[in-house]
Amino acid sequence: MSLTPIADFVRDYAASDTSRLHMPGHKGRGPLGCEGLDITEIAGADELYEAEGIIARSEANTARLFGSAGSWYGTEGSSQCIRAMVFLALQAAPKGQGRPVLLAARNAHKALLYAAALLDLDVEWLWPPEGPDASLCACPVSPAALTAALDKLEQAGRRPFGVYLTSPDYLGGVQDIAALAPVCHGRGIPLLVDNAHGAYLRFLPGGRRHPLDLGADLCCDSAHKTLPVLTGGAYLHAGHGLLRPDPAAVRGALCLFGSTSPSYLILQSLDLCAGALAGDWPARLADCVAGLDALKERLSSLCPALVRPCEPLKLVLDGAAVGRSGSALADLFRTHRVECEYADTRYLVLMFTPDNLPRDFDRVEAAAREAIARPGREAAPGVLPAGVWADLARQARPACTIRQAVFGPQARIPAREAEGRVCALPTVACPPAIPIAVSGEVIGPAAAALLEAYGVETVSVLF
Repeated sequence: MSLTPIADFVRDYAASDTSRLHMPGHKGRGPLGCEGLDITEIAGADELYEAEGIIARSEANTARLFGSAGSWYGTEGSSQCIRAMVFLALQAAPKGQGRPVLLAARNAHKALLYAAALLDLDVEWLWPPEGPDASLCACPVSPAALTAALDKLEQAGRRPFGVYLTSPDYLGGVQDIAALAPVCHGRGIPLLVDNAHGAYLRFLPGGRRHPLDLGADLCCDSAHKTLPVLTGGAYLHAGHGLLRPDPAAVRGALCLFGSTSPSYLILQSLDLCAGALAGDWPARLADCVAGLDALKERLSSLCPALVRPCEPLKLVLDGAAVGRSGSALADLFRTHRVECEYADTRYLVLMFTPDNLPRDFDRVEAAAREAIARPGREAAPGVLPAGVWADLARQARPACTIRQAVFGPQARIPAREAEGRVCALPTVACPPAIPIAVSGEVIGPAAAALLEAYGVETVSVLF
């Protein structure tokens, strides 16, 4: 059986010299060079949301590779898969419990907030602990904190239909899924994980660390972030725990939030990725991780505080260690022909994969060594004030539901005028990050101060 049935079919069709009296309009010819492989749902090509042929076989190959109870393709990134998995968990929840509520770590991608608006559900937030390394991108959750939050909801007569975590986060922080899953499952509550940055975790040497292996019930992966997949390619996985959704229900959920014209270029890249994962890609991954680990050790020996601990394919540099903001570090790295994934007032994030060349590692090291040799003069750039999370949590008073805020009449105003107003659209410094203000919340003094500190100039508020 072919490991790449979608790519095989499209390649054969492109070579058949068939007259294309169907979409797309380029008819297989054009300046990009890929048009011949860009098709629609013609005879034999299967249908993504009613798959029974080559797409279903390809997804089954991927499910075997990930060890999932089922894996389904998305062509619109994890945003589509996040909405679908929240919808599936909501469908599976017992009825008659009042307004649905999801317990989520605060560093959720804005796709979760838009899912809450579309599905009209409430979100109760898990807030990060205080500390000198606090960041708008990180929200580590301990089993004790999760237990306390579930107890608090139970005492209020509210049972969440799921617990939602982001892991890895944008700074490479990884939640202890193996410890958190039993807390959820002991109460019969499914665990949903946004694993957008961690599709590769299944294929690491020395033990599998993918959320599915650690107890997640539903999980989404942005395949395009860390695997050899075109932008937009994603997976929605079902684990072997509390939720066993019917495949037709999963396809219906993905269709609900996706286009009826999925990209066959993206589908082929997901299909070909299965072939790579079954081949030498895991060995190449091991080599890449070993090379990056060695780079981290060399930089840490020169400046111990520079390298922030993170998941294996990221290098996160703390600009405060060299007297620079993350954005200033990014500018320095560009002079060495290195473009970063993300930079903010403190951190610089660089993402590696096995497809990076040796010269990429050399350029990163040269740039980092220059930053160490020529430190800047910014005093503790990007360090959040003490007590920021307690202040935000105390002041984040909901004035209406997320749905009412997102779909209500709104206007964009200068952030300096936003204190006391109700946030309409989520306001974040980067996606995914801890929202400074969430739809439906009153913007308090702490949020207003953070908006200014992170250079957010305008905010969408309700009339």
